[in-house]
Amino acid sequence: MIVKNESEKIGRCLRSVQSVVDEIVIVDTGSTDHTKQIASTFGARIFDYIWNDDFSSARNYALEQCNGDWILVLDADDRITHASRKEIDDFIRKHAALGRIQITNSFDYNGELRESKAHVTRLFPKGSFYTGKIHEQIVSELPRKNVPIEVYHDGYFKSEKYKRNIKMLEVELEQNPDDSYTLFQLGKEYRIIKEYAKANVYLTRCYKAITSNDGYKPQVVIEYLYTILGLDDFERGLTLIEQETHNLSDYPDFLFASGLFFMELVFSETDKYFKYFPLIEESYLKCLSIGDTTKYESVKGTGSFLAAYNLAVFYETTGDLGKAKTYYRISAEYNYKMAQQRLGILNTIKEEN
Repeated sequence: MIVKNESEKIGRCLRSVQSVVDEIVIVDTGSTDHTKQIASTFGARIFDYIWNDDFSSARNYALEQCNGDWILVLDADDRITHASRKEIDDFIRKHAALGRIQITNSFDYNGELRESKAHVTRLFPKGSFYTGKIHEQIVSELPRKNVPIEVYHDGYFKSEKYKRNIKMLEVELEQNPDDSYTLFQLGKEYRIIKEYAKANVYLTRCYKAITSNDGYKPQVVIEYLYTILGLDDFERGLTLIEQETHNLSDYPDFLFASGLFFMELVFSETDKYFKYFPLIEESYLKCLSIGDTTKYESVKGTGSFLAAYNLAVFYETTGDLGKAKTYYRISAEYNYKMAQQRLGILNTIKEEN
């Protein structure tokens, strides 16, 4: 683990992992709080490292300090929610592979807490190493398989880390101007802060460069589609959806974004685009038929309560209050507050009438 000024969260992290590891290695890059003192109470071996704006360099230094044959990498703002030493040992014994753990990330969406899930390589044999100044990746010839370790990460919730990330990604891109993964991450950072014109530059280049063999292509398509939607570039959005519908027909996030796109499209010029109106309903119904997925990196709810809520809004807008209430109710069953509130309003209106 590499850390800096994580006194508020490091104890929580180490408490969650201490029962499944043999040693804890902490590399501190310049803390001025009590991070190191807290880590020491968990018996951690602590090393200092001068930060050089390179996550891979710091991570690789940390890997060199480890004594074990296998290494689990965490961040201080991670918290293990499921892990069994027996399951980890079984994975290591049965699979000649790197372990991809499930990480749930919390993030702010227009003032609303949302979560996304992804599988990320964090368990691997000693001798593996990282590359990339930021959003670093493990280099190994071994295949990657999911391991039953689940982690909750809240480091990006209402965070301004995007400023640091953009700066580092721009340096990385100067050194590797055609690297599609760096283009993707830089475009994503700008899309998150709604600087769509800048995001468009990087994501357009990335989309042209990647192939179906790039495992992160589905996420590129999602980021690109939301960027295009942010620019109201509807004709280009229609082209992108047409190109990717067959490839991503089982991806609820793509269908969810498509539903949003078709809704904005139709309302932008109803007469011109009215033929796409049925695709709003169709997109959200497909989301619900697929359900929430673990196949792709995905926002929680795009295959369940978020899709049901948007479908209910669609039906309410078109005057079909019966179907609207049905889907608000489905969404509310997941304790989605916006659906509960809207369902309450519709029920109140019915009582008054």
